[in-house]
Amino acid sequence: MTGMAFFSIQDSLIKFIFEDIALFELYLGRTLIQATILLAFVILTKKHITLKTHYPFLTLLRVICFFFGFSFFYISLTYMSLAMANALFFSSPFFVSILATIFLKEKVGIRRWGAVAIGFIGVIFVVNPQNISFNYLYIFPIIAAVFLTIRDIATKGIATKTNSFEIIFITSLLMTLFSGIGSLFFEFTFKIEYLPNLFISSIFLTIAYIFSVLTIFYAPLSLTASSRYSVIVFGMIFGYFILNEVPSTNMVIGATIISLSGLFVIRRQKKLGKIE
Repeated sequence: MTGMAFFSIQDSLIKFIFEDIALFELYLGRTLIQATILLAFVILTKKHITLKTHYPFLTLLRVICFFFGFSFFYISLTYMSLAMANALFFSSPFFVSILATIFLKEKVGIRRWGAVAIGFIGVIFVVNPQNISFNYLYIFPIIAAVFLTIRDIATKGIATKTNSFEIIFITSLLMTLFSGIGSLFFEFTFKIEYLPNLFISSIFLTIAYIFSVLTIFYAPLSLTASSRYSVIVFGMIFGYFILNEVPSTNMVIGATIISLSGLFVIRRQKKLGKIE
């Protein structure tokens, strides 16, 4: 949930500048800053990092899914509020629970499926379909959810022989390389006034990644799926204070349902003795 909070803050900061900057330039600036922060941390702490991976295919798959997932999500931010984009994006716990049972052989009980379903009912409240006309752009956050779910499955697959910091560091280096190549084919639109937002958002994103990857390392994906819904609540809070996006009554009701579903899963797993 801490990771989700930091993701929401960086999403709010990115939305300020995304409409005026090319996607590849945004990625290049952000990942370059992130890689520099991580490199400075490695040097200061004398942390041992190896760039050799035991799972080259899964590592590459993770970066590709990461890139396309956030690309679709950021594009959707230009056409809808942060809370709306987050609500549509968080159809992802369904995909996480389904793919975790198929590829990771995690057992998901009927109560946890019920909690995920109730959380999605909360998503429907947030979206309030009676007041919106269908637009194909609403599919973009859902496509992003599919890509980022596959990324999490790939992360779980490489967690046995790679530490969390190495995953983040290698991902930032590859993203810098890919976005740098991609930016060569588009007009340069970056302005110096974008730098503070980009720098601060990169710091928040780095912290969010650390919490997110640690979650994948130490907890079953299907267990943490429902608690990810909390990003909608954080999106409403930071969307209001940073972007002046006022949440509707439906959003507040939906956010309450979403939060309760996530807390139910945590309480249920604690009762069964699966978590402390």
